[in-house]
Amino acid sequence: MTQQLQFPEPVHGAVSPAAAEAAKADGIARAEANTNPDWATACRAAIELMARRGIPFQAADLIAEGLIDEPDSPARWGAAFNAAARAGVIEEAGFVKSKRATVHRSICKQWTGTAAYRGRAA
Repeated sequence: MTQQLQFPEPVHGAVSPAAAEAAKADGIARAEANTNPDWATACRAAIELMARRGIPFQAADLIAEGLIDEPDSPARWGAAFNAAARAGVIEEAGFVKSKRATVHRSICKQWTGTAAYRGRAA
């Protein structure tokens, strides 16, 4: 068994929150720019449908419901959910084990439709 070295707090100068956010934004922008437009449109519609239900969901639920196929890269999921969150369609609803078999039940975000979006969509 290997053990991971853990520090109780970030080592000063080792972690730059601004650099991390910039890298995240860059990665999301590249994923959005390289996503097949048809998949992006279908994914957005699937997220909006699940958001209207008002119950927590994750990417695996979109597939299980038959609303969307797996993307060509798992990076597409983050870009799609991030865009929906920025648009006020969904908000974080905690962290759960993923239902996707390909990620071996790793931790993932679950989402729910925002009250404002559900009100507009009604």
